[in-house]
Amino acid sequence: MKIAIGFDHAGFPLKGEVVRLLKELGHEAVDFGTNSTDPVDYPDFARAVAVSVAGRECERGIVVCGSGVGASVAANKVPGIRSALCHDTFSARQGVEDDDMNVLCLGARVIGPSLAAEVLRAFLGARFSHAERHVRRLNKVIAIETDARAGVFDRKGVS
Repeated sequence: MKIAIGFDHAGFPLKGEVVRLLKELGHEAVDFGTNSTDPVDYPDFARAVAVSVAGRECERGIVVCGSGVGASVAANKVPGIRSALCHDTFSARQGVEDDDMNVLCLGARVIGPSLAAEVLRAFLGARFSHAERHVRRLNKVIAIETDARAGVFDRKGVS
């Protein structure tokens, strides 16, 4: 798979491990930075990765910041992205199998390299199940996104 990767300065310490593992597993990493621990803004990297995945340049994405929260919030603002912060293998696998998650977010200040590798393996090894109930739920999520694009939630009194 072609995997978009993005790290802010706080996520940078995990970058080498992520790139090494992707190569070991036979994936191609498309690197959106950063390349040091010099302070940068996580939304820039989350956006670049998310746009790459939403535009189908890459099949999935990985974004790493300090906690993983900011990167997940930012990535989810891009239409077509289903991003989640995962620090355990069950959530990483289940997020893909049940929810068709396409961007994984990690917090480098929360998760160590060994666990990060296990979570990445679970995320990359999982496939969407296409089970009827999961397709139905995913379609409801896509409908929310479609409504947001149409401005439905911009009108007063609409919930």
